[in-house]
Amino acid sequence: MGALDGRVAIITGAGRGLGREHALLFAQEGAKVVVNDLGGDMHGDGGDPSPAMEVVKEIEALGGEAVVNGSNVADWAGAEQLVRQAVDTFGDLHVLVNNAGILRDRVVVNMTEQEWDAVIAVHLKGHFAPTHFAAAYWREQTKAGHDVSASIVHTSSTSGIFANPGQANYGAAKSGIATFSQISAKELSRYGVRSNAICPGARTRLTEATPGLGDVVKPPEEGFDVWDPANVSPFVAYLASAGCPFTGETFIVQGGVVQRVQSWTAAQRIDKGDRWSVAELAAAAGDLAPSA
Repeated sequence: MGALDGRVAIITGAGRGLGREHALLFAQEGAKVVVNDLGGDMHGDGGDPSPAMEVVKEIEALGGEAVVNGSNVADWAGAEQLVRQAVDTFGDLHVLVNNAGILRDRVVVNMTEQEWDAVIAVHLKGHFAPTHFAAAYWREQTKAGHDVSASIVHTSSTSGIFANPGQANYGAAKSGIATFSQISAKELSRYGVRSNAICPGARTRLTEATPGLGDVVKPPEEGFDVWDPANVSPFVAYLASAGCPFTGETFIVQGGVVQRVQSWTAAQRIDKGDRWSVAELAAAAGDLAPSA
């Protein structure tokens, strides 16, 4: 018995890297998988379905069931078609793993409008659009009297929750994804849907291209490879399982470590009980500084 027996999963950006490892493990755990990948390079340019086709072949060689989808997840109609294909092919949908992403790194003063828009579209809209259509399907299932036990796993990043210079577009999108996941958890619980986010630490085309990370993520000559993307997939599969209790959470996942991230919390506070003047704030605002 696999942890995902009988579950139908969509995994976006599943032709390479993290998405590929997710798809292979999901199939090994018994899921039927829609392998989505536009097939572009790490900047989002081009399109080649062959990586996704290779993943499907690998899954079928292992005795699993999978189909290719080449939709652009940031395209409204493409996202709708992706969800429809899962239901039409396998009869249901239980899991959505939003993983697709690109990089266009640049410091703020040099970043172009196109570089900003492209990254925000693929990451942020590329999470929202499939989630919208999957959630609409689960809502209709609930209204029809069916029991729904669904899971969405979003892919955020430490660049988003902790901030990384040179990645304003990517970090802003990834921070937004973590919040979007929390909102989805609150809105969709009535339909039997859980929503969580991960911040993976893994060797991918994106991390290898991130300034300062190229040498860090190289495989070790011996011992445990903490940057192997396959290390992340078991926790994603756990979040996708019907019995997982977590929702509205964000986790850092790297190597053998899983760490829950505490969300924004209120800190130091000053209260005059009346409107402040600028001079009064100048005198009192020191109390808002972080504690030593």
